[in-house]
Amino acid sequence: MAKVTRDDVARLAGTSTAVVSYVINNGPRPVAPATRERVLAAIKELSYRPDRVAQAMASRRTDLIGLIVPDARQPFFGEMAHAVEQAASERGKMVLVGNSDYVGEREVHYLRAFLGMRVSGLILVSHALNDLAAAEIEAWDARVVLLHERPEAIDDVAVVTDDVGGAHLATQHLLEHGYAYVACLGGVAETPTVGDPVSDHVEGWRRAMHEAGRSTEGRLFEALYNRYDAYQVGLRLLAGPDRPPAIFCSTDDQAIGVLRAARELRIDVPGELAVAGFDDIKEAGLTDPPLTTVASDRSAMARAAVDLVLDDGLRVAGARRERLKLFPSSLVVRRSCGC
Repeated sequence: MAKVTRDDVARLAGTSTAVVSYVINNGPRPVAPATRERVLAAIKELSYRPDRVAQAMASRRTDLIGLIVPDARQPFFGEMAHAVEQAASERGKMVLVGNSDYVGEREVHYLRAFLGMRVSGLILVSHALNDLAAAEIEAWDARVVLLHERPEAIDDVAVVTDDVGGAHLATQHLLEHGYAYVACLGGVAETPTVGDPVSDHVEGWRRAMHEAGRSTEGRLFEALYNRYDAYQVGLRLLAGPDRPPAIFCSTDDQAIGVLRAARELRIDVPGELAVAGFDDIKEAGLTDPPLTTVASDRSAMARAAVDLVLDDGLRVAGARRERLKLFPSSLVVRRSCGC
């Protein structure tokens, strides 16, 4: 059976191949409703399937969006990747996902691979974008949207949460319960200080503590972002003589590790220890007790990132403030804080 071509569709629909192309690609020119219906009917009757490879070669762009995340095994990034995939699907695009594992060389590897595939754009969740990666983006003149983090090596469009404000809300809420002070589980010493959400979470914690007249000296503890390392840190911290009355964790994954450590040490939460996190991953509502945390609208953020990366005006020069889409944070109160 001969392969059905765009010419066959145009002939059956009684129109030009250009109009068929406009219908298939939803543009760039409008098509009258009646004509569109004829074209769609012809496509269905002939079982026509567009040659995506040929389209990509002609336009030098594919229907793909590249998404690079630090570690999709972590619930927050897994949920974010899923939200981006859903938003891309609504725009007729597919998503390629690469895990940088917080390693600059792997990030550059995926940047080169995705850009070489002529993706329509890149959505980048970068822990600390290095100069080599930034240069790679500049060399390809790629459409890039930064999501969740704003590394200082590149000044591109960014979609982020109000991390400082959200951490301030959570810490303030714990202090309002009457706890003498709130300890903080932040990142590790190598955590970048500019554009990194965890650094912003620590800053929000500091502000709330200082506003309440509480010292932060000796009350910030280092932990990687996952529950397993936070569990080990939690065991040491909670078993020590200076056990804090409340802990704000920079991520929910860390908070889950702390809750496990408290359970193992038979420390009642929230009776003897209050815990709050940040991210509102799905598991936060299933912990024992359910975790008080800070939420942002990940679906709306993902949709905004996809819309921006597919926008033809994305690379128009402008001030950073005009190119920053900031989503508010909200406090999700559950039982781990003492409510």
